[in-house]
Amino acid sequence: MLRLDINSELHEVDVEEDTPLLWVLRDTIGLKGTKFGCGVAACGACTVHVDGEAVRSCSYPVSGAVGTKITTIEGISGEMLNPVQLAWIQEQVPQCGYCQSGMIMAVSAFLAENSNPSDEDIADSITNICRCGTYPRIKRAIKRAAALQGGVQE
Repeated sequence: MLRLDINSELHEVDVEEDTPLLWVLRDTIGLKGTKFGCGVAACGACTVHVDGEAVRSCSYPVSGAVGTKITTIEGISGEMLNPVQLAWIQEQVPQCGYCQSGMIMAVSAFLAENSNPSDEDIADSITNICRCGTYPRIKRAIKRAAALQGGVQE
């Protein structure tokens, strides 16, 4: 049995240690917000936080998450939306929405490290793929979220 702290709740799971964290979250725990996209850590649809760091859970072994704090899209905010979620709504980022949970998780971790990102910082750091191509909206939403967090002025 492996013990995991997911969204501040403890879970004991009976899975192989090399099972990707994504499948434990979705199939064992039942948290469906984290999406499967590519299975090779390229697209970012499966991004979650492990001790605050954005990781692509499709290729992250569950054994690496033991003893850490895991946060999924379901646990990213409390009773109110966080600044990234608010900015996503205000900038009308999603089209199909499939990549959005992973994108929001990647951006949240990024802004925790860089509260005043340049366009170049965003391009270099946010490598998640949006098949709908909403990248201009994503960039605006990142800037807005930074402003909402007090990093930059719009």
